[in-house]
Amino acid sequence: EVQLQACGGGLVQAGGSLRLSCAASGFTFDDYGIGWFRQAPGKEREGVSCISSSDGSTYYADSVKGRFTISSDNAKNTVYLQMNSLKPEDTAVYYCAASALGATMHASWYKHWGQGTLVTVSS
Repeated sequence: EVQLQACGGGLVQAGGSLRLSCAASGFTFDDYGIGWFRQAPGKEREGVSCISSSDGSTYYADSVKGRFTISSDNAKNTVYLQMNSLKPEDTAVYYCAASALGATMHASWYKHWGQGTLVTVSS
């Protein structure tokens, strides 16, 4: 059974940092792309970042470039999202997801989703 467990969310002041973790199990980690998505209240889900577990390629939404860093520890089947210089507009529920089609920012390519972790950035 494919499982994705996201954690690390919380309340932080603007300018602060958080690190999200996504622990994966039930599939061959190296063959998948792992993506982070977020959904703010009243807004559509958007892609934040993704990484190819096979070659380490990474992609970022323009809104987070230079502030967020995605990384993968294949030995632990875990992907991290380091979020620095957080802004109130980063407030959302963050989800990690796994795609057998590789790393992509298209949510429709992801078949497996974690439960989400809430990030709240206060001004």
